[in-house]
Amino acid sequence: MREPKILIVEDEIDLANLLTVTLRKEGLTQTLATHTLQTAEKAFHDYNPDLVLLDVMLPDGEGYELCKVIRQTSHIPILFMSAKTEEVDKLVGLAIGGDDYISKPFSPKEVAYRVKAQLRRAEYTIPAATWITVGDFKMNQDETEIYLNDTLLELTAKEVGLMAAFMRNPNRILSKESLFERVWGEDYFGADNTMMVHIRRLREKIENDPSRPTHIITVKGLGYKFIA
Repeated sequence: MREPKILIVEDEIDLANLLTVTLRKEGLTQTLATHTLQTAEKAFHDYNPDLVLLDVMLPDGEGYELCKVIRQTSHIPILFMSAKTEEVDKLVGLAIGGDDYISKPFSPKEVAYRVKAQLRRAEYTIPAATWITVGDFKMNQDETEIYLNDTLLELTAKEVGLMAAFMRNPNRILSKESLFERVWGEDYFGADNTMMVHIRRLREKIENDPSRPTHIITVKGLGYKFIA
C-alpha cells in the first residue's frame, strides 16, 4: 500500500514546519503544508490527501468551511487544531465532520501520534522511519536531515555532507582527500584551508567546546575521526 499523504493547513509557518518535521521523523514523509483557506482547498483537490490537519482560525476564513467542502466528496480523517478550548468549539468541529480536535498549545509528537491513530483506523499502512543513529546523532537515509538529541541541526549542504560521511563511518579515520572527494566531488589538491574552515564551523554547531572537540577528532597526518 502507498504511503499516506498528509495535508497540513496552518497559518503559523513555524508551527507548520515543526509539524512537518515531526511527522517525517515518525515515518510520514508525504506531507504538504498550506497557510490559507484558499490554497488549502486547491491543495485538497490537487494533492488528494489521505488525512488533513486543519487549523480552525485562518487568515481568510475558518477551517470549518474547508471541512464542509471535504465532506461533500470524501471521508478522510480531519483533525482540527485550535486555540479555542471551549467544549462548544470542540463539539462544533466534531459535529460538522471532524474526527479529532486538538487544543493549542500542543506537543507536536502528540499530534503525530493522533495522526497515526487515525490512519490506522482508516487502515493505512504507516511506514517505519529509517534512520542512521550514532550516539546522540540521527540522520535520515537520504542524508538531508541530521539531529542531535532530537534537535534538527541547522547545517549547510557541505556540513551535512561531512556529517553524513562521518556518521556512515563512525570511529574510523577518514582522510581529508576522501572527505573532499565525497562532499565536494573534486580532487583535494590545494584545498586544505577549505576543509579546515568547514570542519571548524561544523564543530561550532555540534561540539560543547569547539576548541576541545570530542566528536570530530583531528588525527594528525591522517585526517579526521568521528566519535559519538
